[in-house]
Amino acid sequence: MKVIRDINDFPQLSYPVVTSGTFDGVHIGHQKILQRVKECARQHNGQSVVITYWPHPRLVLFPEDNDLMLLSTIEERIEHLRDFGIDYLLIVPFTKEFARTSSRKFITDVLVRTINTKVLVIGYDHRFGKNREGSFENLKARSAQYGFEVEEIPRQDIDDIGVSSTKIRRALEDGDVETANRYLGRYYTLTSTVVEGNKLGRTIGYPTANLALPANHKLIPANGVYAVWVRLGESKFGGMMNIGLRPTIDGKQLTLEVHILDFDQEIYGQTLTVEFVKLLRKEQKFDGLDALKTQLAKDKEETQQALRLQE
Repeated sequence: MKVIRDINDFPQLSYPVVTSGTFDGVHIGHQKILQRVKECARQHNGQSVVITYWPHPRLVLFPEDNDLMLLSTIEERIEHLRDFGIDYLLIVPFTKEFARTSSRKFITDVLVRTINTKVLVIGYDHRFGKNREGSFENLKARSAQYGFEVEEIPRQDIDDIGVSSTKIRRALEDGDVETANRYLGRYYTLTSTVVEGNKLGRTIGYPTANLALPANHKLIPANGVYAVWVRLGESKFGGMMNIGLRPTIDGKQLTLEVHILDFDQEIYGQTLTVEFVKLLRKEQKFDGLDALKTQLAKDKEETQQALRLQE
């Protein structure tokens, strides 16, 4: 996939089939639209093109809305779209100035002049341009004038899936990663850098890789212990991850710790991607380290069982 961050660098394509949106999480509802874009491009021996926006529009238009948690950073969104097989991704910087762009100007400047769109595929409720004034009906009425076809994914097709980014966020906030994964069509992931911790885990036989807290607005699942897959470069390992305040040792700050099974390497400064498989238990306080160690042994056994089912 070719990633373009400057609209002036967009190449000339023979038959661009385009869709546009924030695509936070690239969940199975989004994938329905993306699949149609790919099919249409293939039918015409053309190219699939996604236009997306960063930062998320709500963070720019409503900066006081600090409660918005995102399912994917822009880097994760790029990887999800690449894995899905999209040919070209145009990342448009979303600013207050861009938000004032009329739908007509967006169509003529971006869709027509820059991309030379041949087919535009949109979801049934998609709107664009200043005050979200652009609509499917508006596009359809002027498609001949603009020189491209417009195709809308029917409401029935999207509603039958019954998924939304909001539903996924709620599931993750409850620790229900299995529901979130089902809606995403893959594991929910969190990518971060390994940093130094207090090395307490080593003293009880469960050394952990401590992860830096991710970028602002990246959603961290509910506090608890999870069975996870851990990706380090091209390698994949099983693991159990703790998210929480470590109440047994009177912790005060949120920490992300992952014990990688059958692993003994120094990986400070390296980047890990954690794939959430199952919530084992919510965070709890134990009567000392011996009780914690006993529970961790049970967690490890349950983790191995959960991961075996995924292999």
